[in-house]
Amino acid sequence: MKLILKPPPGAAARFPDDVERNPSFARALNISATGSLASLCAARSIFLLYISTDYVFPGTPGHAPYETSATPAPSNLYGQTKLDGEKAVLDACPAGSGVVLRVPVLYGSVEKNAESSINSLVDAVWKAQDNGAKVSMDDWAIRSPTNTEDVGRVCADIAERYTQEDEKKRGELPRILQFSSEDRITKYQICEKFAEILGLGLKGMTANKEGNDPNASTQRPYDCHLSTKALKDIGVDVYTQDFVGWW
Repeated sequence: MKLILKPPPGAAARFPDDVERNPSFARALNISATGSLASLCAARSIFLLYISTDYVFPGTPGHAPYETSATPAPSNLYGQTKLDGEKAVLDACPAGSGVVLRVPVLYGSVEKNAESSINSLVDAVWKAQDNGAKVSMDDWAIRSPTNTEDVGRVCADIAERYTQEDEKKRGELPRILQFSSEDRITKYQICEKFAEILGLGLKGMTANKEGNDPNASTQRPYDCHLSTKALKDIGVDVYTQDFVGWW
């Protein structure tokens, strides 16, 4: 079986607000292109690992952590397009040759902080230092920021685990996996950690505990924390780097 580890640049429409603004582009990339790639991989016996999101779940208070067997119910269009991308992969690829890996919000090395919704919070902390700054930061939704280096390691371990098995045993392995840090933290709490690391205050930032604006086009879940049990069951190490330690 052939193996592809590196996805092309721009492999997904991944910012929920951008998806709402351009839904046709998001569907073309997250669903149609994914389905085409999955079909091509299946025809050539290439193992495909599809990166999905914790946003396939509704994030209802008290329901997390979500197991892989939990019923998806996205609260926004981004989550729905990624869920439809999952279906496209699983429909096109035989068992064991197409696998879904759901991950939460990510952080890591970037060229620009704006590339990551977590890295961009560093810029928000600096913005809060301006005289007269009024930065409102979400202090309601629970996040589990996970490092891209850890995700890369887990992807490699999954690929090795699946491609080393014969066809029969590979077909008995899970088709959906999940990986996440065990951190449970809001964006405002992350900003507090960044401010402490940088030796700055947060006088210009206020914690917004109100939750979703019912009139907003993009609704965000409260807590979509993912269970990593399925990965542990197949022998993949799910340790993650310390969030503050990495920064």
